[in-house]
Amino acid sequence: MCYSAECWALYDGYVRDFGAEIKIREFWELYLGRDEKYRIRKKLSDGTKIPKGMDLNYLRPETDLERTIQDLIGEWNGRKLGESESELAAQEARLAAAEAKLAVKETKTALNEQRIAGNKIKQMKRWIEDAKRTKHEPTKDDRIFPDWYAPILMVEDGKRVVRPMRYHCRPAGMDPSIDRTKTGQVSGTYNARRDNLTRFWRNQFGHTHALMLAETFYENVDDGKGGSREIQFRPRTGETMYIACLYSHWVDPKGVEPDLWSFAAITDEPEPEVAAAGHDRTIINIKPEHVDAWLNPQERSDEELFAIFEDRRHPYYELVKQAA
Repeated sequence: MCYSAECWALYDGYVRDFGAEIKIREFWELYLGRDEKYRIRKKLSDGTKIPKGMDLNYLRPETDLERTIQDLIGEWNGRKLGESESELAAQEARLAAAEAKLAVKETKTALNEQRIAGNKIKQMKRWIEDAKRTKHEPTKDDRIFPDWYAPILMVEDGKRVVRPMRYHCRPAGMDPSIDRTKTGQVSGTYNARRDNLTRFWRNQFGHTHALMLAETFYENVDDGKGGSREIQFRPRTGETMYIACLYSHWVDPKGVEPDLWSFAAITDEPEPEVAAAGHDRTIINIKPEHVDAWLNPQERSDEELFAIFEDRRHPYYELVKQAA
């Protein structure tokens, strides 16, 4: 399962390399929806998850709509910054109180308060620094997780376009409950297994295909101690990965929930080096010469589409980072 990736969040590459049209109105609707959800729920955690890299597309707006998006981003970041600064002040007071108690007598409770407050202070300072930063740092800014949004390449009315989609596919016609497991965890539909394409994904495979452009991907593997550790892979060649995806446009039959555009990355049996690192799946990285065939699957047989997978790229996926 590809649970996280460093995707292309800036638009320039899509326009330069694919001649794609950027669906700016759809991006505006995404940012507007995030703002409205925030105002209604009054909780920072309830906002639509957008990587900072997407925000950086609007540092120098050229149209009125782009300037509107820039304003929405500014308002959002201002609220986040204000909340983070308030939380920082609260945690600094918490730390001071714990240290005052420790100066009198060392207790487990005071030590624990000191540790928690110290960690939260570091976290808040990082968030504040990131909120103020305008320099693009791909490793931080372009990384997405399930339920985050990313720019995705697709074909619409015969043209290559880029629109924002949620990385966690909800197939059209299915109940929103499919997004979560019985225990409330994110379901596995952010990935689509190759061996399930003609069954569970039959309404998307051969019909609605897309590409996610990414530089690295991350996996969680068993740490041998009953937990997990994160590992990161990058093609040793340094080439951008053309990750084959399926997408769906979900519409609420009751007309209550907003439309949802979402996608899933297709995975297959693991490349040898990925299996050796402890993971059992690998994303399908197609060759550039197959982009048109993949993005225009209509009238192509399953055999023709699976042939694209058989002829995919097999760069050595180098282990970049291995958390302790």
